[in-house]
Amino acid sequence: MVIKALPRLRQDNHLISSIPFFSSLSADEVEQVEKLLVKKHYTKEQIVLYEEDTSNFMYLIYSGKVRVVKMNDEGKEQIITIHKRKDFFGEMSLLDGKTSPATIIAHEDSVIGFLAKRDFDEHLMTNDGIRRKIIDLLCARLRESWEMIRILSFNTENAQDRVLSLLERLGELYGVKDDRGRIIDVKFTHQQMASYASVTRETMSRVLRNLEKSGMIEILEDKAILLTRQFFAERCRRSTDREASGY
Repeated sequence: MVIKALPRLRQDNHLISSIPFFSSLSADEVEQVEKLLVKKHYTKEQIVLYEEDTSNFMYLIYSGKVRVVKMNDEGKEQIITIHKRKDFFGEMSLLDGKTSPATIIAHEDSVIGFLAKRDFDEHLMTNDGIRRKIIDLLCARLRESWEMIRILSFNTENAQDRVLSLLERLGELYGVKDDRGRIIDVKFTHQQMASYASVTRETMSRVLRNLEKSGMIEILEDKAILLTRQFFAERCRRSTDREASGY
C-alpha cells in the first residue's frame, strides 16, 4: 500500500501525548512517533481497509470517525464498532502478521495517520509500557465483542429489547451528557442501526418511532439520538426487575 502524505499544516504532538496509550513515551519519543506518522484524508464512505487485506500499518484517527464492519454473503454490512478521534486500529494484523479481520469505512470525512510496522516494532514494541497497554487494548476489544454478542443474542422475536440494548451501548460508547439525558454523538442511518442490531430496517424504524412516542428517545434536528432521562429510568427498572426474578 502506497500512502500519500497530507501537507503538514501543524504539529499534532499534543494529540499523541493526550492519548493514554502513548503516555509512557517521553516527549522526545512522542515527537519521533509524530514524525513517522503519515496522514491521509478519507471522504465519507470511502474504504480505508478491506477485510482480508494485508496491512503493514497501525492507524490513528486524527479527525472524523470510521466504522468497522463485516460483510455478509449478500454484501450487507454488520457493524462491529465505531472508532473516533484519538482511537487507533490495525494492531492485530501488526502483531500476528495476518490479514485484516474486518473492513474499515470512513463514517464521515476523516484524517488518518499511518504508522508502518517497522516503525511500530522499533519505537513502540520496545517500550514496556506500550506492550502492557497493547494487552489492555486487546482485552478491551474482546470485551466489546462480547458485549455485541450479548446484544445480538437477545430473542429475535423481541426486537425492542435488542434495539434498547443497542441504544444503551451506543450511549455508553459515544454518549455526550446533556441536561435532558445523553446524546449519541455518532449519526447512523436506520439501515446502519438495523445492521448493528441484526434487525430489518423496517423493524428498526418502527421501534425508534415507538420509543420516541413513549418519550424514551428524541430524534434531534441534526438526526442525532437523545436518550432521555426516562430511557435510563426505564432501563434501570428493567434491570431491577430481572435481578428480582433471578434472570
